[in-house]
Amino acid sequence: MGEQTAAVKFPQEVIDEYAQLGVDLPALFSAGDLGTRMGVQIVEASAERVVGTMPVEGNTQPYGLLHGGASAVLAETLGSIGSMLHGGAAKIAVGVDLNCTHHRGARGGLVTGVATPVHRGRSTATYEIVITDEQDKRVCTARLTCLLRNADGSKG
Repeated sequence: MGEQTAAVKFPQEVIDEYAQLGVDLPALFSAGDLGTRMGVQIVEASAERVVGTMPVEGNTQPYGLLHGGASAVLAETLGSIGSMLHGGAAKIAVGVDLNCTHHRGARGGLVTGVATPVHRGRSTATYEIVITDEQDKRVCTARLTCLLRNADGSKG
C-alpha cells in the first residue's frame, strides 16, 4: 500500500503549462504524504474529471468498514486536483468546505472516486465526488469547495 504504480493521465497542454514553470505535474498530484500512506492512486486528471482509487484494507475503522475519514481524504484529494487544474498554474486551490454522505460500508477491495465540477469560477471551484466499491455501488457522495488563490500571493 502507498506505492504509486499507475501513471496519471493529464492533457499534454496542461503538462506543458506547468513544465514551463519547472513543475512536474504528475509528481505534484501524487496525492501527497497522507494520500500515499492511504494508498491513493490518481488514475486520470483534468479540470473536467478526476479519477482515483484507494484500498479499503488499512483504511478501516474498528468494525472493519472503510473509515469515513478515509473517504473524505480521497474526496478532498480528487476535488482539490480538479480545482487546481481548473485554476491553472497561476492559482492554488485551498479547500474551504467538505461534506460527505456515507451510503454504505465497504469491507475490502478498492474504492474508486470520480470528481466532476459543479461550479468553476474565478475565485472558487466546487466538485462533486462519487465514491463506489468494486461492484459499482455508491459508498459515499461528497462535495468540496476550494478557494482559488493567486499563486504569487497577490490580491486580485
